[in-house]
Amino acid sequence: MLAREAKNKGARVTLILGPTDDCDIDKSINIVRFKYFTELKEKIINEMKKKNFDIALHAAAVSDFKPRKEFKGKIKSSAKNLNLKLIPTEKLVRLFKKLQPKIKLVIFKLELGLSTAALIKRVKMAKQEYQADIAVANTFHKNGYRAFILTDKKISGPFYNRRQLAKNLISYLDG
Repeated sequence: MLAREAKNKGARVTLILGPTDDCDIDKSINIVRFKYFTELKEKIINEMKKKNFDIALHAAAVSDFKPRKEFKGKIKSSAKNLNLKLIPTEKLVRLFKKLQPKIKLVIFKLELGLSTAALIKRVKMAKQEYQADIAVANTFHKNGYRAFILTDKKISGPFYNRRQLAKNLISYLDG
């Protein structure tokens, strides 16, 4: 949705897309596919070394943890007890400013079970931590989806669906 909206506004778009059912994506959008965390990291680095980007929208829900030990093959369902040790993964969002310090970085943060004030506070902290220029705060509330766009100067929203969010975010970036 974000890629399509940006393309409709005249942007040249590269979409790094994980495993998903074939979706209706404009053929003029450059699609780079990945399956696993390590592939995503490689694709981000390779694309950013090949081209200079004005804006990066990091909307991926990248796993925060991975198994300490990789299992080869199938784990038998007859196993009576299985302990899974997890370790933190690298924060790929840090790559963008490291590789292209002048890029305008937009991050997305999903938080659940927080008041609007707590959601905004937590996302402001992430915006600062990752040196993002804009942050999108997402949540699912009892009334459904809600999102806010946070810049250094203001907070816009709430937006009650992803289409509304995409239109407003891309319009903001276009202006």
